[in-house]
Amino acid sequence: MTRFIFITGGVVSSLGKGIATATLGALLQARGYTVRLRKLDPYLNVDPGTMSPYQHGEVYVTDDGVETDLDLGHYERFTGVSARKSDSITTGQIYMDVITRERRGDYLGATIQVIPHVTDAIKEFIRCDITEEDFVLCEIGGTVGDIEGLPFLEAIRQLGNELGHDNSLRLHLTLLPHISSTGELKTKPTQHSVKELQSMGIQPDILLCRCNQYIPIDQRCKIGQFCNIRPEAVITALDALSIYEVPLRYHDEGLDTEVLRYFSILREEIKPSLARWTGIMDRVSNPEGQVKIAVIGKYTSLLDSYKSLAEALIHGGIANKVRVELDWINSEMFEKESESFIRLNDVNGILVPGGFGERGSEGKIAAVTFARERRIPYFGICFGMQMACIEAARSGGGLLNASSSEFGPCDEPVVGLLTEWINSTVAEIRNFDNDYGGTMRLGSYKCQLDKNSRVYNIYGNALIDERHRHRYEVNINYKSLLEKAGLRFAGMSLDGLLPEIIERPDHPWFVGVQFHPELKSKPFDPHPLFTGFIAAAIKQASLV
Repeated sequence: MTRFIFITGGVVSSLGKGIATATLGALLQARGYTVRLRKLDPYLNVDPGTMSPYQHGEVYVTDDGVETDLDLGHYERFTGVSARKSDSITTGQIYMDVITRERRGDYLGATIQVIPHVTDAIKEFIRCDITEEDFVLCEIGGTVGDIEGLPFLEAIRQLGNELGHDNSLRLHLTLLPHISSTGELKTKPTQHSVKELQSMGIQPDILLCRCNQYIPIDQRCKIGQFCNIRPEAVITALDALSIYEVPLRYHDEGLDTEVLRYFSILREEIKPSLARWTGIMDRVSNPEGQVKIAVIGKYTSLLDSYKSLAEALIHGGIANKVRVELDWINSEMFEKESESFIRLNDVNGILVPGGFGERGSEGKIAAVTFARERRIPYFGICFGMQMACIEAARSGGGLLNASSSEFGPCDEPVVGLLTEWINSTVAEIRNFDNDYGGTMRLGSYKCQLDKNSRVYNIYGNALIDERHRHRYEVNINYKSLLEKAGLRFAGMSLDGLLPEIIERPDHPWFVGVQFHPELKSKPFDPHPLFTGFIAAAIKQASLV
C-alpha cells in the first residue's frame, strides 16, 4: 500500500519546505523506493499563471501544460520524477470544483460547508492518480496558523486517521533561532508551532529543525519532551553550502532512517545509494575554473522569478566542472546610458530570459546587439529569442520599425500572437481562448531540428521535446528576411509553422529558443543547451 507523508511548516515562511520535501523524496529513492511529490497551495488563485513574479516567483510548467508553484521544480530536479496536473492544487481550484459540483446538483441540495465538502475534495485530490508508488509526499504551503491553510490541515488530519499510523506520517519543519548575544538556540518557537499544530488535532511524528548549528542532545530531549516526540525524531536541518548538499546532510542527520523506522520498514544492512549526490557536491566544491554570466531580465529584484534558470546555469557549470557566477542585471539599465555597457565587459556569456511586457525590451535588444558585435556567447530564452529576432530584423534586415505586437500596434510585427498570422485551428495551440485572452502555448511540444545546425550537434537528436509558456511567437512570414539577416531557423514545430530555435552560424555561440529548457534541467542530468552555453563561456574566458 502507498504510504503518505505530509510536510507542514511553522514559525515563518521560506524555511525550505520545498527543498525538504524534494530531499526526502530523493533519499527514499536512494533507498530503492518510488515516490510522487505533491504541493497543496492555500492561496485562492486558481493557479499562479496570472500572479506577479515579484510576489510569487517563477511559474513552473509541467509536461501536460499546468502552471504550478516553483516547488514542483525542486521536486523534479531532485527526484527526476516528472510532475503532472494531479501533483498541484490550490484553494482556488478546490473551491471552483466544489462550487461547480454544487451548481450541477451533485450534492443533492445539501448545504455546502468547509467540512465535509471542501475537506473531502482535498482528500480526493491527495489520493487521486496514484498507481504503484511506494510513497506520496504532500507539502502544504504556508505556515501553521495561516487562516487560508486551515482546510488543508483539517483534511490531512482526517486523512491521517483514515489511513492509520502504518500508512501516514506527519513531518513538521520549524525554526530553531540562534541568539548570538546569549549564544543559545531557542526552542520556544518550535514548541509554540507544534502546540498550534496539536490544537488542530495533528501530532507531528518527525520534527525537522532549521538552524545554523547542531542541536545539543539536551535540547533535543527538551524539544521531544514538550512536543511529545522521541528525541531521535528531532532532526537537525543545518544550513548547507548548496541545496544539492542537503540530501547528504539530512541523511547524515538520520531523516530517511527515522522515516523508515516509523513505518517499520527500516533494514539497517541496506545502505542508500548516494553516489549521485556526492559526485555533484564534489564538482560544486572543487571547481576547475569559473565563468561569469550576465542574466539580463526585468524581475531581477526577486531572483525566485528565475529559480529554474539559475539552477540550470549551475547545472551547466557542474557538467563543465566550473563555478558559474551570475550577474543579475535589470535590462532597463541599458536604455538609460551608453556607459552602462561597461558592466558587460568582463562577462563570458549573456543570457536574456523569458518575460512579458514592453518594459525593458529595448534594453534586452541592446544587449543582443552587444553580444552579437562583441562575439560573446548569447542564449535567448522565449522572450530572449524574440528580442534576438527583432534585433536581427532591425540591424540586418533593414526593418527599423520591427517590433512585437505585444507592445502595441506596429508596422513590422516580427513577433505577434499566433492568431495574427496563422489560422487559429492549428493543432499546436493549447489553451487557445483562456480567460486572460489571446493564445497560450503551454506544456511540452515536439520540435524538429535542422541536421546542419549547432543545436542538432548539441542535442544529438533530430527530434526533441521541450516545455513552453508563451502567447507570442516569431512570425513565420519574416523567416526569409531574418535568414538574409544572418539567422538560421534551426528548429521548427512539426507542422513547420512555428519557429522554435534560431542561431547565428557566423557567431561562436548564439542560440535563441522559444521554449524553456531550464524546466527540464537537473543537477545529475544537465540540459544540453546549458551545458553547451557554459562550455562556450569557458572558451570565451580563455580568449580574454
